[in-house]
Amino acid sequence: MAFRNLEDAELKGKRALVRVDFNVPMENGKVADDTRLRAALPTIHFLSSRGAKVILIAHFDRPKGKRVAEMSLKPIVEPLSKLLEQPVTFADDCIGPEARKAVNSLEPGGVALLENLRFHAGEEANEREFIDALASNGDLFVNDAFSAAHRAHASTEGLAKRLPAYPGLSMQLELEALDSALGHPERPVIGIVGGSKVSTKLDLLKNLVTRLDKLAIGGGMANTFLYAQGHDVGASYCEKDLAETAREIVRLAGRNKCKLFLPLDIVVADRLGPGVASRVRGLGEVDDDERILDAGPETIARLKRAMENSKTLVWNGPLGVFETPPFDAGTNEAARHAGKLALEDKLVAVAGGGDTVAALHHAGVASQFTFVSTAGGAFLEWMEGKDLPGVSVLKV
Repeated sequence: MAFRNLEDAELKGKRALVRVDFNVPMENGKVADDTRLRAALPTIHFLSSRGAKVILIAHFDRPKGKRVAEMSLKPIVEPLSKLLEQPVTFADDCIGPEARKAVNSLEPGGVALLENLRFHAGEEANEREFIDALASNGDLFVNDAFSAAHRAHASTEGLAKRLPAYPGLSMQLELEALDSALGHPERPVIGIVGGSKVSTKLDLLKNLVTRLDKLAIGGGMANTFLYAQGHDVGASYCEKDLAETAREIVRLAGRNKCKLFLPLDIVVADRLGPGVASRVRGLGEVDDDERILDAGPETIARLKRAMENSKTLVWNGPLGVFETPPFDAGTNEAARHAGKLALEDKLVAVAGGGDTVAALHHAGVASQFTFVSTAGGAFLEWMEGKDLPGVSVLKV
């Protein structure tokens, strides 16, 4: 994919409308986690240092087109100013006189944050009038919010059709990492897909088995595949009505020469709870009252060998109930091995999705992976092979 390069843009004195992801966790009216603010800093610094007037636009929560005081972006101004080490002007609206006044007051290099885009129904509806109102305050558009790129909203798609459009530095980094994982990867490529439900990842599985060399399936969804192959899964979570769908995915993998890795052994317990007694079972050895809660040691050992014989890894979803030890053991061991291989430059390791990011942090290896996407829905839809409106519109 070819995009305009921000390096080539004429920026001095220009008004740069920058779509950022400031949908941050809040507690008692204060930012509880500034990770997303920090992610926007490189692009803001780049534009500001080149004399652009930086106008930040973002959404927060779901006000559904109405002004909701608790969903204002104003609490972000102070922590963002501290991170930037410069003042940030705040406008009480993202369009109209308030926005225009804030933008007109900026000197080259200055930064303004406009109020929540979703206070206007035109944002999510991608309405022409709202796009026009936003565009009137910009000379160019920079999208630095990959996490919102799967939505065709005014601030993700509409503006990119109205103004010269560029990916921001964080967006560019994300796109390059994703391209190296599935677009033009170094082969062999192995995928790990976990989580509880096959039903939520049908499109993902069907796409991946046509693009990967190997795919390991873990978590609760592996139970459905085991059941589909005739193995007893006891009292485990299992979507039995999707057994034929699971068999169809196995057949699709075979036709596309994608080697599937399903569990060889599993870790079971009578109930889920911290520190409960657990046992390793072979396939078909699960008692009626036992629940499968993690991948077994033989399964993880085989997965580690498969990683060692691969050049690229794409990971979405944990291999067990990692939030509740001891059922984090399989995910922890696999993640630490992937992190080690990535640090040694033996593996390009790309991961994403909310539970996946949490699991990698839990294992202490998120920083060792080549790239970890916090984009959630956008990352998942990209893995499913779907068109992302906010990315497609940025192509040259």
